[in-house]
This record gives sequence, structure tokens and C-alpha cells, in this order.
Amino acid sequence: MVMIRTWIEPIVAGAQVASSFYDTSLLMVVKNHYNETTSFTNSSHEDVLQKAISNFYITYNLILGFTPILSAYILARIGDRSNRKITICIPMIGYLVSRLFLLFVILWDWPIEVMFGSAALNGLTGWFTTYWGGVMAWASQDSSESRRSLRLIIIEMVYGLAGFVGSLVSGHIFINLSIGNRQGVILVCCSLGCYVFCVLYSIFVLKTPDSVETDAQKEKKKNKSFEEIQNDPGNSEYTEKSRLLENDPIINSVPGDQTFLTPSKLILIMMFTSVILFNVASIGAEDVINIFVLKKPLSWGPVEVGYGNAAGYVNYITSFLGVFVFSRCVGDLGLIVIGMLSFNAGILIMAFVRWTYLYYVGK
Repeated sequence: MVMIRTWIEPIVAGAQVASSFYDTSLLMVVKNHYNETTSFTNSSHEDVLQKAISNFYITYNLILGFTPILSAYILARIGDRSNRKITICIPMIGYLVSRLFLLFVILWDWPIEVMFGSAALNGLTGWFTTYWGGVMAWASQDSSESRRSLRLIIIEMVYGLAGFVGSLVSGHIFINLSIGNRQGVILVCCSLGCYVFCVLYSIFVLKTPDSVETDAQKEKKKNKSFEEIQNDPGNSEYTEKSRLLENDPIINSVPGDQTFLTPSKLILIMMFTSVILFNVASIGAEDVINIFVLKKPLSWGPVEVGYGNAAGYVNYITSFLGVFVFSRCVGDLGLIVIGMLSFNAGILIMAFVRWTYLYYVGK
């Protein structure tokens, strides 16, 4: 039972379902708001509407992107020094409180600009930056070195599957479940309910894991330390240990020669640069695509928007299968190239999307 209480997967699943509900409801609420309040002629209806939604999301995403810079660092430092639950609990509370604002916008007709304050509050409590970093650190601490990669892959799969399921049903909830003429109230309440579960689970159920011993540490406990054995040269273990150390190429390397442990600074700089550029391209493309699908030729509604978001989460499953298959044939560099080429091919297809099926092909 104690071991189960260290599992972070329930929070990952609950938070991602909540986020899927929120993303669909926010997009549709923003669209409905500007559709009712913006003045335009019939000929310019879709262009003006798309511009208004684009401006909203540009400001909203900029606030979300910049506000967590300092808070994420502070929370991470506090979490490392005291309790890792801080990097989970604080962002979850921030998500819960900040996303209450959308419910107020729907129920009491608050101005849509209130959501900029919601984004700022979300960012100041760490946002996804702190939350996901905390999840990865938690999973690493709760797993042995030999099973760490498997644990991280499982968490990614849980994240993708939860987002897939949440996105599939979000559009149906938005349309079919409402209070009066207030579409989206039930969907936002479902999202908030998932966040309440995550907050309560992280505070009262989740137990900070003790550092799991690595295989090397376990082996060291089974055997006497080399220093202890040295005190007894007649011990057979000493002879065997000495023989292993003499033949160890790392132990017997040239003193001070640590280059095999230090990666090239140029490679690190190029890796960071490529990751930044890739994220800029992918996030920018996703922002444009999410708004593009609302106008002709696709003219999607809430259900189709939910299905489109679900298609994006399928990437987590196909990526896992792709890595599993291609890792046997190519190295890490080959996997990186394959990933970038597949992304470029998908975005190229998206540039010519005029039918829904082609959107899914590009995804």
C-alpha cells in the first residue's frame, strides 16, 4: 500500500483529462465571445473572427510562457531542498484556481480579458514547466536506474492516453450537457473536478518516495566495501576484487583524463538550439492550426475540435512504437532526424488541408 501511494500516474492522468476539457472549452468560449461581440460584415466575418481569436491566444500564450520563468526556478529549488511534493501541489492548486476564471466568464459574462489574469496566476504558480519537471523528478526518484527509462515511458503513455480520452469526449460534453443556454459550464466543472482530485491526491495520498537503490548500490550492500576487504588481504574476495580493478579500463585510465565523461560544449549548444527551434516551430504551428480549423474550409465545431486534439495525443502512442522499432536499427541521431522529418512532413501536409481526413493524415 505504501508503494502504491508513491505512484504519480493518477495525477498525470487526472491533470491531463482536466487539461483536455479546459482546452476545448476555452477555444469554444473564446470563439463564441468574439462571434457575439465583434462587429463585421458578412464578407469579412471569418477573417475578422480568426484575427480576434488569434490576438487573444497570442497574448494568452505569451503570458503563460513568460510568467513561470522565475517561479518555476524558485519552486524547483524549494522542492529539491525540502519536499518534492511542492513541485506537484503548487502547480495543481494554481491550475485549479486559475481555471475557475473560465467558469466565471461563462456564468456571469465576465470580460474575456479576465483569462489573461488567469494565465498570469497559472504562470506564477509554476504552470506546466514546474509540474512536468516535478513529475519527471518524482518518477526518477521512485524507480531504480535499470527501470527508469521504462517508468518514464509509461508516464508519457499515461499522459497521451488520458489526453486522447479526454479530448474525444470533451466536444460531446460541451454540446450535450449545459445549464440553460450556458454551453461549456458542465465541461469546465468536469475539468475543475479533475483538478480537485489531483490536489487532494497530491496533498493527502501521495507519499514522497525514498530514493530507490540502484543496482550498483544493492550489489555494494551485498558485498563488503573494497576498503574493508583491503584490511584482510588473505580474504579470497580481496584477490578477486583486485583482479577486477586491475582489468578495469575506466579505473586504469590516465589520471585526469575525463574527456570520455564530458560531452562537447559545441554539441550541447547545438542540442539546446535545435530543441528551442523545434519547440518554437511546433508550438507556433499548433497555435495556428487550432484557430484555422474553426473557419472554412473545415469549419469545425466542438466535437470536431475535440477529435482533432485527440489525434494530436495519438502521437504519443505512435512515437513510442516508432522509437521501439527504429531504435533497433538506428542510433539516437537517426531517431532525432526521423522525428524531425516526420514533423516537417506533417506540417507540409497541413499547409494544404482542405478536408478533414487530410488533417488527420497530417497529424
